[in-house]
Order: sequence, then C-alpha cells, then structure tokens
Amino acid sequence: EAKKIKKIEKETNHDVKAIEYYLHTRIKKELHAWIHFGLTSEDINNLCYTLMWKDSIENEYIKILIKVIDELKLISKKYKNISLLSLTHGQPASPTTVGKEFAVFSHRITKSLKSLRKHSFEAKFSGATGNWSAHSVSFKEVNWIEFSKKFLISFDLQPNLITTQIEPNDSLAESFHGIVRINTILIDFCQDIWLYIFMDYLQLKINTNEVGSSTMPQKVNPINFENAEGNLKLANTLLEFFSRKLPVSRLQRDLTDST
Repeated sequence: EAKKIKKIEKETNHDVKAIEYYLHTRIKKELHAWIHFGLTSEDINNLCYTLMWKDSIENEYIKILIKVIDELKLISKKYKNISLLSLTHGQPASPTTVGKEFAVFSHRITKSLKSLRKHSFEAKFSGATGNWSAHSVSFKEVNWIEFSKKFLISFDLQPNLITTQIEPNDSLAESFHGIVRINTILIDFCQDIWLYIFMDYLQLKINTNEVGSSTMPQKVNPINFENAEGNLKLANTLLEFFSRKLPVSRLQRDLTDST
C-alpha cells in the first residue's frame, strides 16, 4: 500500500495529497470530498509524528530504560558492602562502596524518568492557518474548537488551540530535552565505568569465544561502554538539533522541518 502511495506522490509531488488520492480508492466516491475537508497537511503530520514519537517513548524507550534502572539497582544492592576508594579530581579521596556508586546513577535516571512520564504531548487540528476558517464558513452551527479538543483528547494528546498553520513543536522539543538529560547521565555512567576498568577497580569477563583484540589477545577492550558513549552522544546531537530546529518556522510555515 505504501508503494502505491509513493507512485501517486511521483505525480502530485505532495505526500499528504498522495495519501488523500490513495484513499479515494478505498472509500465511496460521495465521501471523497470530505477526506481532507478543512485540513492542512500539518493537521495530518503533526498528529502522526507526535503519536509515533509518543508511542516509541512509552512502548519502547521507557521499557528499555526501566531494565537499565533495575539492573543498576540490582548491582548496587549486590555490592553495597564492597569498599571502594573514591577519587575526587582524579586523586584518592575518602572511602565509598561499589553499590553506592551504582545507586547514584539509578537514582538520577529514575528522577529524570519521572519527569519524562509526566510530559504532555500537544497537537493541533485547526486548518490552514490555525483559525478554523473553512470550517466556520462551511458549517457555522458547529463548535469547531470543542470538536478539535474532543478529537485530539481521544488520542491522549493535549489540544494546542492557538497556533499558526503548524503545531510549534514546543512540547516535542521538551520531550527531546528530557531524553537528552537521561542520555547525558548514561554518558557519565559509561565514562565512570570505563575509568574504573582503566584503574583495575573493575575487570571485564573474558569470553573464550570472542577476540578481545585483533593483534593483542591478552586484553579485553571495554567496547560496550565506548560504543554506548558514542551512540548516546550521537543521539543527543540529533535531539538537540531537533529541539532547536522544529520550533522555528518562517511566519505560518516553511518546509525546513521536512529534512
């Protein structure tokens, strides 16, 4: 079905219009005029992107993050009595325990996760310039503001009733910042574990089926922590860019967000 839509889009050079024409093939002809009545492309797109992002956070990201938190809590309890010489400024300081240092990170991530879960995603459904213009002219008797509210709430989204053609993406940017904060905590964790391995406080288990190094078989590299650090930094770079770009659009709308 997606391929059919892309074929239509080659002619229309407009993605949402291509979907509208595709839907002509799926419903009765007398309903064709109402598929896109009173809407602008952004009434479709802001809902779709927000729902996809909301779903990915709630059903993918948070579930994985809870596993990370649970693992950190498990380690912190298991090693709560194992002494550890802490370091401040890279110099020997007063004693701590292995468990307590892991507990610090589980505590930090848990707090940030609570904030992320409280976040409300916003959406708009108000036509070409956010004024319900076509709606009001065509059907004066309908309370279109209440209609839009009810429609958006049915998707568990907060109605944003005062917008231009686009939903300004402020609530999306806020959620990006929440994940950036969690990722930054995890970067801090990866770097600390890397240093504990470097100082021989922690040791990596040897897997006899794996090759630790292409030329130096005597060592095991902390590649998981290094890869995680790199991936988290890349994610933050993208999320920070999205949070700066998406809330900015010339006047009613420009197309730079499509990138």
